[in-house]
Amino acid sequence: MLLLIVGYLVLLLFIATYSIGAMALGWLAQPYEVLRIPLMCGAIGCVGGCLYCLRAVYLNKCVHKRWDTDWYAWYFIRPITSVIAGAVSYLFLKAGLLVLESSSKSDASEIGFFALAFIAGLNVDKFVAKIEEVAKAVWGIDKSRASETRPNPPSDI
Repeated sequence: MLLLIVGYLVLLLFIATYSIGAMALGWLAQPYEVLRIPLMCGAIGCVGGCLYCLRAVYLNKCVHKRWDTDWYAWYFIRPITSVIAGAVSYLFLKAGLLVLESSSKSDASEIGFFALAFIAGLNVDKFVAKIEEVAKAVWGIDKSRASETRPNPPSDI
């Protein structure tokens, strides 16, 4: 199962990296060009999530010797949540609900979008917590019960 998980993560990493390169080179079909930045944010979020999961594999299998079958599903689902978090980060930046600097610019650069997407994919839990803070401040929506308590993911030290 370890080889399947690592193979899955490396395959997703390859697909995401290829997608980023293809979109950066302008290979995206013309009707989808308007979605280039959000799609790249999702792919970059996937890279961050795959990095996090691959790090978790070597920490838990090799360093801490605590590889646990209960976490198998996490290794398959976590990169998908990273794609979603990366794409959603674009939405929140574009809407002006998150800012990259202390002084808000109306024309945030693509690099800023991509950096936040990577961070969102790398650390989905804290990104979701930040989005919930924004929702609480802007719309008065309380945090979800899921963010109150959770077990540590397998790579937490």
